[in-house]
Amino acid sequence: MVTAEITDTAICGWLPDRPLLTTDGAEVVFRGMVRDEEDGQSIAALVYEQYEGMARNELQRLGETASGRFAISSLDCIHRVGTIPVGEAAIVVVIRSRHRAEGFAAMGWFMDELKRVVPIWKTGSVPC
Repeated sequence: MVTAEITDTAICGWLPDRPLLTTDGAEVVFRGMVRDEEDGQSIAALVYEQYEGMARNELQRLGETASGRFAISSLDCIHRVGTIPVGEAAIVVVIRSRHRAEGFAAMGWFMDELKRVVPIWKTGSVPC
């Protein structure tokens, strides 16, 4: 099972709305946070833009590819766009699997591919 969402609202505390399967022994969570510095400059926020429509479809496709490539039971991803203040999450990914090794491998691959192919970009920052 794969879900992919894009939102322009805060995603702090977000977790997928699905029960943990009794066959799952691992839940790997990645939360990508906005740091207080970009390119050596203090910032108050980052700005993310997307190719609307295509970005969500690519996230979904990428999650489905990960599900076929790795032994995982689910992958849920939510990516925020717009102006995201320091300390807030830009992305949250939750992968569930039978064992941790599969979950960690899937997460590393998914995040690397997401940065490479999904049309969501950091387009600027808001100075302090």
